[in-house]
Amino acid sequence: MKKLLKLLTGRLFISIILIAIQLILMVFAIDYLATFKVVVPLFYTLSFLIVVFILFRDENPAYKIAWMLPILVFPIYGGIFYLMFGNKKLRAMKSPNLRRLSERYQNARVNGPRQDTVVRQALQTMSPLFVRQSDYIFATSEFPVWKDTQMEYFSSGETFFDSLLAELKAARRFIFLEFFIVASGKVWDMIFSILVQKVREGVDVRFMYDDVGSITTIPSGFDKMLAATGIKVVAFNPLKTHLNARFNFRNHRKICVIDGNIAYTGGLNLADEYVNRSIRFGHWKDTGVMIKGDAVWNMTLMFLQLWLFSTGKDLELDAYRPTKKYPTDGFVQPFGDAPGDNHNVGENVYMQIINTARHYVWMTTPYLILDNEMLTALRIAAQSGIDVRIITPHYADKPYVHPVTRSYYRNLLEAGVRIYEYVPGFIHSKMFVCDDEMAVVGTTNMDYRSFFLHFECGIMFFGSSVVMKVRDDIRDTFEVCDEMTVDKVDALSLPKKFIQVFFKAFAPLM
Repeated sequence: MKKLLKLLTGRLFISIILIAIQLILMVFAIDYLATFKVVVPLFYTLSFLIVVFILFRDENPAYKIAWMLPILVFPIYGGIFYLMFGNKKLRAMKSPNLRRLSERYQNARVNGPRQDTVVRQALQTMSPLFVRQSDYIFATSEFPVWKDTQMEYFSSGETFFDSLLAELKAARRFIFLEFFIVASGKVWDMIFSILVQKVREGVDVRFMYDDVGSITTIPSGFDKMLAATGIKVVAFNPLKTHLNARFNFRNHRKICVIDGNIAYTGGLNLADEYVNRSIRFGHWKDTGVMIKGDAVWNMTLMFLQLWLFSTGKDLELDAYRPTKKYPTDGFVQPFGDAPGDNHNVGENVYMQIINTARHYVWMTTPYLILDNEMLTALRIAAQSGIDVRIITPHYADKPYVHPVTRSYYRNLLEAGVRIYEYVPGFIHSKMFVCDDEMAVVGTTNMDYRSFFLHFECGIMFFGSSVVMKVRDDIRDTFEVCDEMTVDKVDALSLPKKFIQVFFKAFAPLM
């Protein structure tokens, strides 16, 4: 009863109710206008012109179809709804203030040249394929590749969290934290205790969380509570109770930067289930990485760019540069992806790995909701003799998403892709590894939201020990998975197959 009462009085429920009321009033207003015969042709004309506009837009075809279908079926309403919610660009990212900031950050990527030519040449010597991938990342995200960086891979949330706590306690200058979900519980209590102590020690602590991602997991007034302790806090893109499309753009990144010399990222949020201190969907499998050294600068700039985007307050960047050198462990390239540009960096990094693989490419993802480009790349690789394997969850955290993930199985299996479901519970890690040479660990799921609507980040590893650790971890995970077959897919009941088809039609809008 208490949980129900909390739900009914929470911000999310109230916001949904208010937005629903506005939608209903909007529909009534359109219905009223449609009673005037002269108005109906205008609605039809508007919807027709919008369909033509969508056809000529430089967007993913699946996203276009997902909008064109309801517009054509409901032409009186469809055009107006598209005008309100269909424009995927985050216009605020194009503001003069942010353009000015982007120019500053572009100039601050490195000391002197934007990309160290010596590092690039060394990468070229190791492999031309590495340079091809690295150059793409730099050209689209403007984050360079680095040496002089030490790396550590964590195969579980538990080891990741233990390392994070130890490094937070050792912070001396500043701590930057940026997470999609923060949840009240043991994990947050330990983090919060350390942050408060660090503020007392004079450490600059900045904390950014996604407002919608955390809206049901933290108490009301969470940001004010943090601010009262001296922590500088931002709720990213706060949920508004009026109709707008901007709420769809979420900050899905997970970043921690400590003193400019240490950075963490991966799939983990600050919640108990990520380290199996509470059980929701069986054993939670997640992974992360820590880097120390020059490459941390990329992660620092990612955090600061969204910090200024959210606060409008400029900062002196030089105060946050790395101050320590570490032994080189291969090459490393942290990168970010944002919905405000025209570059689909996260998906294209994945696709380049698939397209350049010579022997194998293995991946883990909690959601497998593919556009035609990614589906084609996976099929062609498998049909070319590449060992393509994907691990997805066996237990669903979102009942409407899991059927869509499974709807892609048959198409992939028939092409030779091997698909495994993680039987112990839910796998949330987002990783790629290829040919014992390249790996990516980050926050980007293989779905439309991560590829097109979220702020994401990841780290690309070339010739690093992390590559082999990711490979070994995925290989070990196969042992506790159920390998899917066409027969298993066909054994699904007719109602389940219908649900898959229904949700798949609207997958780009999920």
